[in-house]
Amino acid sequence: MRAPQPREQKGPRINDAITASEVRLIDENGDNVGVVAIEDAIKRAYDVGVDLVEISPDAKPPVAKILDYGKYKYQEQKKAAEARKKQKIVEVKEIKMRPNIDGHDYQVKLRAMHKFFGEGDKVKVTMRFRGREMAHPDLGFKLLRKVKEDIEEVAKVESDARFEGRQMIMVLAPK
Repeated sequence: MRAPQPREQKGPRINDAITASEVRLIDENGDNVGVVAIEDAIKRAYDVGVDLVEISPDAKPPVAKILDYGKYKYQEQKKAAEARKKQKIVEVKEIKMRPNIDGHDYQVKLRAMHKFFGEGDKVKVTMRFRGREMAHPDLGFKLLRKVKEDIEEVAKVESDARFEGRQMIMVLAPK
């Protein structure tokens, strides 16, 4: 039977978990006290009734701050949630066409592409070939070139038209 592994603590070390012999101390008011022994820093934090938190462990000596750890953790969670909320996940939307697409159908697909680019998404244009259409890949290239020209003011080509089996694929990204 093996000895249990010590649990790795997530986040900054606090109070007795700080391993350095001395730290650069920032007091509860945010003032820089200077380099002090770890015992003095912990005592000072206990006197105020809060924790000693290691803010920058990589510095020489490490930077520790006297603050309420629960409140600090809460503020960090709020910051992380705010950052996630502002993040935009870019999706890749797919538009499927055939080489002999009708003019109106083409316009409908083009409008859908414009809408996707307006939302900040990428668009993967897939040209499907069936049966005898495989003998005329030039029709597919011609149509994809037309798509490229029609949307050049709102999007740029991320990967040019290429064959993959029975289909031709081109990826476009918003400008």
